[in-house]
Amino acid sequence: MTTTSTLRDGILFVSLAGDLVGSPDTAALVQAANDHLGADGISCAVDLSEIRYINSTGIGVLVSLLAKFRTRGGEMVLINPADHPRKLLALTKLNNIFAVAPTEAAARQQLLTAASS
Repeated sequence: MTTTSTLRDGILFVSLAGDLVGSPDTAALVQAANDHLGADGISCAVDLSEIRYINSTGIGVLVSLLAKFRTRGGEMVLINPADHPRKLLALTKLNNIFAVAPTEAAARQQLLTAASS
């Protein structure tokens, strides 16, 4: 899995590609989130459009990140989950827990609206 992250407008944008199946691949994702939580922003948008496969460990990492951001008064949005992640989120009913946006712009808007409320 490849991970790229950028910080814009106090929001951590993370793009993932490949398979989200756990360590060591998720270490970069967790590190980016931990670094961001110490910075100015407390929100995160994770692009799952290029994730082919996700297992229970990958889901666990996403849930853990969501908890980290919410504990600090922030939020996390998933961007355009590909077919397998979307089905797994629905099967586990986590689609009721995670906010999902169709595009990066929509995720940004959701996070900025949540921060201002």
